[in-house]
Amino acid sequence: MVYQQQLDFHTQPRSTENITEKIQNIVAASGIELGSCHVFVKHTSASLMLCENADPDVRRDLETYMQHIVPDGDPMFLHQDEGPDDMSAHIRTVLTNPDLTIPVTSRHCDLGTWQGIYLWEHRTQRHNRKVIVTVIGE
Repeated sequence: MVYQQQLDFHTQPRSTENITEKIQNIVAASGIELGSCHVFVKHTSASLMLCENADPDVRRDLETYMQHIVPDGDPMFLHQDEGPDDMSAHIRTVLTNPDLTIPVTSRHCDLGTWQGIYLWEHRTQRHNRKVIVTVIGE
C-alpha cells in the first residue's frame, strides 16, 4: 500500500520548524502498520533534518556552524541572482538533506526518544515550502 500527502509551510527566515507531529499524523492516517515514511522538500534552498528535539540550542548551534562554513555573499560565489544568501542557501541544502526515510512501526514513525523531524529554511526571508510525505508498507 502507498499513501501520499503534501504539506505546505510558511517558514521564518533562517529557522528550523519541528514538523514531526504533522508527519506522524500523516503516517497514522495512512493506515500503514509496517513500512517506511519518505519525506521530501521540493526546494533547493531548504532541507530536512532528523535532529535533537529537546534542546533548541542544538539547532541554533547548527545554524551558527552553517554561517561559519558557508557565509552569505562570499565573493567566490557567482550565483547571487536573488541576493547574497542565494548561493549559500543552495550549498546548505546540498550539504544537508532534501529528503529523509524513517521506519514505520504500528502506524507511527519509529523515532528515537530525542529525535525530531525539522524543516530547515536556509534563506534570510520567509518562504512558502512544500513537503511531500509518502508512506509505503502494509
